[in-house]
Formats: sequence, C-alpha cells, structure tokens
Amino acid sequence: MTARQCILARRLPRRGEFTSRQGLIDQIREFTLAYDDEARPFRWTYDGTPLKAA
Repeated sequence: MTARQCILARRLPRRGEFTSRQGLIDQIREFTLAYDDEARPFRWTYDGTPLKAA
C-alpha cells in the first residue's frame, strides 16, 4: 500500500457511510484534489541500519 493510500484509508469515512458507489467515488476525488493542494514531503526517520528481529 502506498503512503497516499494509507492516508486516504485513515481520513475517509469507514465502510457503510456512503449512500452510493458514486458517493464514494466523489469523496475519493474530493480528497485527492484537496490532498494535492496541501501535501508536503514525508520526513523519513529510517537511517539505513539493518533492523533486528524481535
């Protein structure tokens, strides 16, 4: 899953909150347009060292 898909899944209403398929499509389209206006680069914190198994 891409970073944008994760953000979309967290910010859009959950399953069952749309009255129609077109309503869902419209909400995703509105989110995408608004997100494109306010998006900024992610700040990655991983430094490249190998991860250790827990």
